[in-house]
Amino acid sequence: MSQYTSDLLRLLDSRGYIHQLTDAAGLDALAGKEIVPGYIGFDPTAPSLHVGSLVQIMLLRRLQQAGHKPIVLMGGGTGKIGDPSFKDEARKLLTTETIAANVASIKRVFERFLTFGDGPTDAIMLDNAEWLDALEYIPFLRDIGQHFSINRMLSFDSVKLRLDREQSLSFLEFNYMILQAYDFLELSRRSGCRLQMGGSDQWGNIVNGIELSRRVDGTQVYGITTPLITTADGGKMGKTMNGAIWLNADALSPYDYWQFWRNTQDADVGRFLALFTDLPLDEIARLETLQGAEINDAKKVLADAATAMAHGADAATAAAETARRTFEEGAGDANLPTVSLGIEGLTVVQANVALGFAPSNKEARRKLSEGAIRVNGTVVSDPAHPLRPGDKISFGAKKHGIVVA
Repeated sequence: MSQYTSDLLRLLDSRGYIHQLTDAAGLDALAGKEIVPGYIGFDPTAPSLHVGSLVQIMLLRRLQQAGHKPIVLMGGGTGKIGDPSFKDEARKLLTTETIAANVASIKRVFERFLTFGDGPTDAIMLDNAEWLDALEYIPFLRDIGQHFSINRMLSFDSVKLRLDREQSLSFLEFNYMILQAYDFLELSRRSGCRLQMGGSDQWGNIVNGIELSRRVDGTQVYGITTPLITTADGGKMGKTMNGAIWLNADALSPYDYWQFWRNTQDADVGRFLALFTDLPLDEIARLETLQGAEINDAKKVLADAATAMAHGADAATAAAETARRTFEEGAGDANLPTVSLGIEGLTVVQANVALGFAPSNKEARRKLSEGAIRVNGTVVSDPAHPLRPGDKISFGAKKHGIVVA
């Protein structure tokens, strides 16, 4: 039986989203009597978000499903600095033009997960450049800076970690937490926002924003953080040998996205179904009890549902069919990832690196020597093995690609 009375916190609790709450009873009471606008910020550091951001996107989706209003805040302003939280070094500074292009590209993803519009629970998307770019330094220091204690800011884990390692933390980055706190104050004023959500690494930033809103405007606002999502073997969610699992189809094919979910470890299937799909909890409970080879059916359900949500039902169906034909019939398919032969030709080693199957030529050669790479179903061992258009390359049992001219 859930300890919460509101639909919002019961939903988040039952599906595994809650790590910390600033005032559980207060938020529970508020969510039970009125529509709560809540926000999460996303810094546009690349043209696509990746799976590491997906739990936050799903959190906004759950907020809307429980009858509340999601606010997607694009960090067009804070993105010019970069969040230093738990980073080993400063982010590369992006130009205004690059940030604008990244924001435009990322926007498309949210339309898959949220309903946007003008209604009371419709999602809205804002950009903090709208108010941060217009700030004047001296008035900002006087009005906002006075509410921040350097002693306290130095005590936050995200800052402490960098300093303990004797890694440089620039004054530019140190300002990030003040700007994020100011975002919460600004959203409270502009949109009646009463809730900020984020990953567990954002706890200090969220608490800063809550205290700033109370001190400056006397407004009661709340915070929720999600647990760090790790895999059963302790790895970070979405970190693979082949790089990030991007959410935009032009950065990662729907087929490769489907395969990522299909390759989920057995012990993670139930948790990931609860976090990343809309399947009912009783159906998830049934699927996670499957044993042996049958657990693969649950993984396919996860892959189908997650891919349909991010890329549409047609893309999910096509990816599942490609996988079935590839693994069950040994057939090639137009939906497989491709690598271009080019004018000067391509070796099997180069092809496996270009497809993202191996992180380096050295690793591809090692896999060749182990007999893990096949061309058209035949194991090859020669690193210089020539390729022709139409050849099907297989790396292990689950990764396949097609050579094109």
